Amino acid sequence: MGNLFKIAIRNLLRYKRRTLLTASLITVGVVFVLAFVSVAGTFKNMMIGQITDSMIGHLQVHRRGFVASIETLPLNLNLKGGAIGKLEKILNEQTEIEAYSPRVKFGGMFSNFTETSSIRLTAIDPEKEFKTVPLLPERVSDGSKELKPGGILIPELLARGMKVKPGDAVVIVATNADGSVNGKQFTVTGVMESATGPGGRDGYVHLNDARELLRMEGQQVSEYVIRLKSFGNLAAFSEKLDGLLAKELNQQDKPLFELHTWEKLSPFFNIARMIDLMTFFIKLMLIAIVLISIMNVMIMAVYERIREIGTIAAIGTLPGKILSMFVIEGFCMGVAGALIGDLVGIGLVWILNLSKISYNFGQQKGIILQAGVSPADILMISATVIIVSVIASLQPAFKASRMEPIQALRHT
Repeated sequence: MGNLFKIAIRNLLRYKRRTLLTASLITVGVVFVLAFVSVAGTFKNMMIGQITDSMIGHLQVHRRGFVASIETLPLNLNLKGGAIGKLEKILNEQTEIEAYSPRVKFGGMFSNFTETSSIRLTAIDPEKEFKTVPLLPERVSDGSKELKPGGILIPELLARGMKVKPGDAVVIVATNADGSVNGKQFTVTGVMESATGPGGRDGYVHLNDARELLRMEGQQVSEYVIRLKSFGNLAAFSEKLDGLLAKELNQQDKPLFELHTWEKLSPFFNIARMIDLMTFFIKLMLIAIVLISIMNVMIMAVYERIREIGTIAAIGTLPGKILSMFVIEGFCMGVAGALIGDLVGIGLVWILNLSKISYNFGQQKGIILQAGVSPADILMISATVIIVSVIASLQPAFKASRMEPIQALRHT
């Protein structure tokens, strides 16, 4: 085998210009794929972090049926009493959870004593909420980031449209579960940017104020938002927690809770999937570049070396060894292109990071691009290039191994 490698490398060096051109094409493909994967991955992770850490959390638990009716924010589907105790007991036992926060979601009318408009409100326990969705305070663009009883964080759209600013008094009118209408005066604590764009009519109040406004009897919760210690553990933990929650049944012997990961709750998951799809097609382009480059150079090598192939076949070289020789040539070009491409790609990403390219993303301004290349991506791209190089070599190599020595020696 060692001799075959020596022969293969010697043959590649005989045609330095062609070998260099082929290896260069492979290298360029690897470099741009690595750069795209690293930058696209950075944007994808930033987007997911922005959505989960400023609004949704990693997972949410609701009473079964709540999410299907969430547009109406049904108070009659809140978790109550014993269900809350059971759920918190399960959550407290899970070492994978970093923090969780209870919420009450409801709709109401927002009035500045001159105009009235609709608003969606989320009642929170600020201490728990800010641990579970740590970027939530960063959405406050004007006023205080704190939320105390009697205060309200209002959406920017509503503040601008109704000319309300921090410190102003406003009234929230809401209908409770039994249909009665209640009102409560609040002081605007801060104005919030929307996590999903320029629209949005979602505000925040303290959990104690929601219980008073909605005249809740006993403890009630619309949803529990969960943050994990490791986001990469989301799929495995979701499956585990779903199994635990499925054991808790209601009076009709049906599951009491339902669990949703952020993918099921946010339309931005589709954007993340589009980024993955784009990455997949970029990798397909790399495969096409390698396949065409290697196959082209190997076909030319076989055509130009027909008499040489006939000679080594005539002296008794087995077809399998002839095939191996050409496959090894393709393998060597793939390895060379992959290694050089990896090094240049890592260097390009390093230069991009040194350039300190800045951009705005959601509530985070002036973010410095910090692209990273994971070892898994490098190994996967390198393995793909090498495997495709070998596959591209097979057809020309098989053709060379099947040549008749006499006919090959007669070739001019």
